[in-house]
Amino acid sequence: MIKQFHFQIVGYTLGLLLLVLGVIQFIPAFTDLYYGDSNAKAFFIGSGLCLFFGGLLYSINQDAPAHITTRQAFLLTTLSWLSMAFFGSIPFYISDLNISFTDAFFESMSGITTTGATVLSNLDGQSHGVLLWRSFMQWIGGIGIIAFAIVFLPYLRVGGMQLFKTESSDSSEKLMPKMANIVYSLIGVYWLLTIICMLTYHFLGMSWFDAINHAFTTISTGGYSTHDASFGYFQNPALEMACAFFMLLGGLPFLLYLKLLIEKKFVFWQDEQFRAITKFLFFVISFSALWVYFNLDFTWADSLRYTTFNIVSVITSTGYATTDYMLWGNAAIMGFFFLTYMGTCAGSTSGGIKIIRIIIAYRFLKSQINNLIYPHGVFQVKYQGRPVDTRVSTSVLAFLSFYVGLNVVLTLCFALTGLDFITAISAAATSIANVGPGVGDIIGPSGNFSSFSDTAKWLFCAGMLLGRLEILSIVVLFYSEFWKD
Repeated sequence: MIKQFHFQIVGYTLGLLLLVLGVIQFIPAFTDLYYGDSNAKAFFIGSGLCLFFGGLLYSINQDAPAHITTRQAFLLTTLSWLSMAFFGSIPFYISDLNISFTDAFFESMSGITTTGATVLSNLDGQSHGVLLWRSFMQWIGGIGIIAFAIVFLPYLRVGGMQLFKTESSDSSEKLMPKMANIVYSLIGVYWLLTIICMLTYHFLGMSWFDAINHAFTTISTGGYSTHDASFGYFQNPALEMACAFFMLLGGLPFLLYLKLLIEKKFVFWQDEQFRAITKFLFFVISFSALWVYFNLDFTWADSLRYTTFNIVSVITSTGYATTDYMLWGNAAIMGFFFLTYMGTCAGSTSGGIKIIRIIIAYRFLKSQINNLIYPHGVFQVKYQGRPVDTRVSTSVLAFLSFYVGLNVVLTLCFALTGLDFITAISAAATSIANVGPGVGDIIGPSGNFSSFSDTAKWLFCAGMLLGRLEILSIVVLFYSEFWKD
């Protein structure tokens, strides 16, 4: 029996999102008018369509119930990102970029999922409105995924994130009882970090326009740039180190910032995710800098600078590049490929698997090995000093199984479109992890995705959406049991 499903709250929320998106599109429209560029009309048309359909959905669903069920939350999450990607692509499609709808949707989906893969070239010659809209979409997607990870995922029990609920929501509920207040506070922190980043970039030599765009795409760990050479365009070591710092800030749990600003408690080092990612980055950057220094023609300062920036960029899933690390040899290429999957912390803008899942999976497997050695022993999996429910560990392993399986399936599908094995497996990895550039001659840090076939681009869009929404929250929609009592 199909369960009675009320779509009103879904339509009402989608309407609100489209109304907001329509209002935001006035910003790139007026930016193009200010600079005398030619795409203002495209943004006004896109804004009008968002406002029309958003207003329609909002008006016919005003009597929607105030609460939302788990099923509605799953459906709403997927439809929200799809609708924002679709309506966000309209200005690209009708602008003077002269690209197909497939390319426009690819660029938009890459933006809203903060992936950073692009099919556009000659970025230095594009209109200011187009560049700003790309950056703005990543900034919107960044705050969206933070709210999704903190508000929705723990309650949907996706991929072990119910553990994140136990670690975060107890304290945050005492601090701010209503979910809306949590979201408003997160937006405030997000704005604050963005403004500080923008001012820092401008102080270190960026123009105001470049500083605004790169602040949007740094804090969101999105990676879109206003230049074809990405962050390497600026050739400024101070800017690169500042960018690495702000990328890392975007990859940390945002609830830690709330505790700092509202409770006045600096609890970063008490957080196991923070300690793990800090130690891991210190080890990987130190080892990589030494390897580059002794094997390539770089000074020690340049070795440390290039490895720090590019490793932080990949592991936070930002995707900026300052140099082509494909030229560093096979060992470096393999290292960057594995870093693509990792990600940083849950509750951040970063993509990838997330360090919290790696910790739980490692400790669960260790406990299973101990049980084999000592059959009568009791070995608990702990996180933050607390026992972890077996259902959480099972949920994490289920997520990792889906993650590996999806990589295999996407790799095969990309290969069937004619891509070579290295490009196919890298495209699968970078789409699901929402990193952007991959490895190989085609989609490495100095390439883009314009040469992909339309089929490959749509596959990549599917991978970006699945990876951004933690895979299981979309997969569950295709089970008939989901729609039944």
